[in-house]
Amino acid sequence: MTSPPMIRVGTRASRLAKAQACLVADVLRVSSGREVILVEITTPGDATSAPITELSTVGVFVSSLRAALLRDEIDVAVHSYKDLPTGPEPGLVIAAVPPREDPRDVLVASQGRNLLELRPGARVGTGSPRRTAQLNALALGLDVVGIRGNVDTRLAAVAAGAVDAIVVARAGLARLGRLDEVTETLDPIQILPAPAQGALAVECRSDDDDVIGLLAGLDDPGSRATVQAERVLLASLEAGCTAPIGALCELAEGEAGPELFLRANVTAIDGSAAVRSSAARSPDQAAELGRLLAAELLDLGAEELLGARNKASMPSPVAGDSAPGFNARRTSMH
Repeated sequence: MTSPPMIRVGTRASRLAKAQACLVADVLRVSSGREVILVEITTPGDATSAPITELSTVGVFVSSLRAALLRDEIDVAVHSYKDLPTGPEPGLVIAAVPPREDPRDVLVASQGRNLLELRPGARVGTGSPRRTAQLNALALGLDVVGIRGNVDTRLAAVAAGAVDAIVVARAGLARLGRLDEVTETLDPIQILPAPAQGALAVECRSDDDDVIGLLAGLDDPGSRATVQAERVLLASLEAGCTAPIGALCELAEGEAGPELFLRANVTAIDGSAAVRSSAARSPDQAAELGRLLAAELLDLGAEELLGARNKASMPSPVAGDSAPGFNARRTSMH
C-alpha cells in the first residue's frame, strides 16, 4: 500500500520563523498522520542588514517562499501575516489563519524599567516606522533609534547596553519562550499594533486541493475575520507593511451579538500629528469594516501623513458611517 505523500513546510531560516513553522507542522503531523518536514528558504530580507525601510522589494520576507511554492519545492509556506503584501498572489491561497497570538507590542528595557521609568534621552530601538511614530507621539523625550536584526539580536543589544530598551511584538517572544524578558506589555492606547501582528498566514497552491483540505482544520474564523479587517484597511490606505499605521480589530460581544471592533491610527513619524478612528461591524462584514474605516481616516487627513496618495481610488463612505459606530478624531500632538 502506497504511503501518503509527505508535506513540505517552507520557512525562513530564523529561529522565530522556524518556531512558527513548527507550530503548523506539529498540528499537521497529528491531524494528517503524514510525515511533515521543514524546508528552510533564504529570503532577500534575511540576506541583508539594511533597514527594512530602505529595501525596495515588496514582501521582502515572503517572495522566496512564494516562489518555492509555485515551483513545487514546498507544499506549505508559513508567514508572519503582517509581512505579506496586501495584494493577492496569483496561484496561491491563504488556506489557514491559526489562532492569533496576543498582538500587542512589548517593551524590553534594562534594569526592568517600564516606559514611564525611562529617562528623557533614553535610547529605544525599533526598526518600525509605526513604532517610531507612536513612541515620538508619547512626547516622553525618548531617543528612538533604528535597530535591525532578529529578536535574539535585538534582545542582545539591550543586554549589551547598546540601547536602553527595545519595542518588539509580544507574539514573537511568546513563540520563542522569552516572555520573561518583557518589562512592560504596552497598552494599545499607547502603541497600537501593526495590522495582522501576532497572526500567521499558512499559504499553499490554489490548485492543491489535498493540502487545502488538510489546512482547513488549522483555520480559526475569529482570527481570520479580525486580520481581514486590519489588512483591508491597510490595502485601502494604499500603504505597505512599513507604513506608520496601527490597527487592531477585536472580536467582542455587542448588543446584538458578536461584533468586530476595529480601531486604527496614522501618525506622523515625528509624532507631531495623528489621525485616529474606530468602528464596529458584524463578523461577516470584516472587509467592509476595513474599507469604511480607511475612508474615514483619509477624510480626517491620513493622506497628508502618509504622503501623496490617490484618494480618488477609495470608496466613498456609506451614508451614516460617520454617525454612531464611528469614533474619529484628528490630533495635533504638540
